[in-house]
Amino acid sequence: MNLHLEIITPEKIVYKDDVSEVTVKTDNGQISILPGHVNLLTKVLPCEMIVKKDNQEHFLAITGGFLEINNNNLNLLADYAIRAEDIEIAKIQEAQKKAENMMKDKASEKEFRVAEAELQKALLQLHVASKRGKRKTS
Repeated sequence: MNLHLEIITPEKIVYKDDVSEVTVKTDNGQISILPGHVNLLTKVLPCEMIVKKDNQEHFLAITGGFLEINNNNLNLLADYAIRAEDIEIAKIQEAQKKAENMMKDKASEKEFRVAEAELQKALLQLHVASKRGKRKTS
């Protein structure tokens, strides 16, 4: 028995496949979802999502959203999501520098918060990208 996982952002479907386990951070803490999990609707916090399929771990950066679990179907409506293998490290490092500079040169509290959110997003993506090629087998 498997789980069917779909990760959807406003732009596209980021992931759609049958998997054996999903680990994600919610507002109630980190949870691992296996086949037969109780039905649930929960808020997802910015995190590294781990998806297990065919005895391998796949990593994604998620910046938040909502997860519905219903009869082994998982639907994650995410603000932003990207697979580790799709992260362009040079581009993200540039975004990190830009956000850090914006925080230093802030013109307003709102601009500081926006820059801080962009910095957190960049750091999360760099962390997830570092997992590329480190897929563990069970």
